Amino acid sequence: MNMDEVFYNAVDLLKEMIGKPSLSREENEVADLVCHYLTKQGATPFRKGNNVWVVSPNFDDQKPTILLNSHIDTVKPVSAWTKDPFNPETDGDILYGLGSNDAGASVVSLLHAFLVLTQKPQPYNLVFVASAEEEVSGKGGIESVLTELPDIAFAVVGEPTEMHPAIAEKGLMVLDCTAHGKSGHAARSEGDNAIYKAVSDIEWFQTYRFPKSSELLGDVKMSVTMIQAGTQHNVVPDKCTFVVDIRSNEQYSNTEIYEVISSKIQSEVKARSFRLNSSGIDAKHPFVERAIMIGKTPYGSPTLSDQALMPFPSVKIGPGKSSRSHTADEYIRLSEIREAIELYVRLLDGLLV
Repeated sequence: MNMDEVFYNAVDLLKEMIGKPSLSREENEVADLVCHYLTKQGATPFRKGNNVWVVSPNFDDQKPTILLNSHIDTVKPVSAWTKDPFNPETDGDILYGLGSNDAGASVVSLLHAFLVLTQKPQPYNLVFVASAEEEVSGKGGIESVLTELPDIAFAVVGEPTEMHPAIAEKGLMVLDCTAHGKSGHAARSEGDNAIYKAVSDIEWFQTYRFPKSSELLGDVKMSVTMIQAGTQHNVVPDKCTFVVDIRSNEQYSNTEIYEVISSKIQSEVKARSFRLNSSGIDAKHPFVERAIMIGKTPYGSPTLSDQALMPFPSVKIGPGKSSRSHTADEYIRLSEIREAIELYVRLLDGLLV
């Protein structure tokens, strides 16, 4: 295949993907499509749940293995869409559709880079995985297939980064907090208002700064994003619940952050998960050095991806812009897909890891 043919095939596949709703945990139609497409290309796909993967031919267990991964699930379309989110629509260089930017363009670009790179011998094995449940950090996504794969030496994770390498990524921990009080009649001086206790703790979240910052990722960021209390206007509430979104840097594990918070506030604190820690890769990794040589700029990403679930070195890099993700009338530029395929091949061809 020449690069024109590769590019046209990638765009056609992305259009088909957009046309099949693929919300998190409902990716089966797109998983079927990717399986069928890989089979048409002469590959032998494997599948677990809605995760699909393929291994380079002539696999050699004496060589290191590189993982190429991106996700096929999307968020639900927001109400402000002016177009049909499931109807791929082109306007010049622009392709509109839900999941076009996040992360369908990365899926088709990595898949076709896999097909190009495996046309000749490489000093490594390649595995391409189109994974599910990324948008909900689900356990039925990439985490569920890692044990099915060969040992991975290095991974390229496709997310919209304008093809600049994100060499560090913030982690995520969500806290459910509960302030307890005592109910009473609002007209009398009785009861113990749980809202006031919660407000004190919320103020702590707003003002506290963890002392260790990160050169690439900055400070740990804590945001109170939801709050609920009360049953009616004349009853002093005995319970107030609120949710905190925490984005961690590599200076602290989520467990360490949780322990600090638990010691500082009076509300009951429960973490939904500790498993999504900050991740990163050495700036001197051969892949990153190649990216720098061709003018790309390493940076730290504030957003989470499946990198957080990978216990091996990984870099996040893909076509599109993060600011388009999860927005109305999401789009990708067709030229960005072509650039991505060419750059993935350029960065990976002959790479020694």
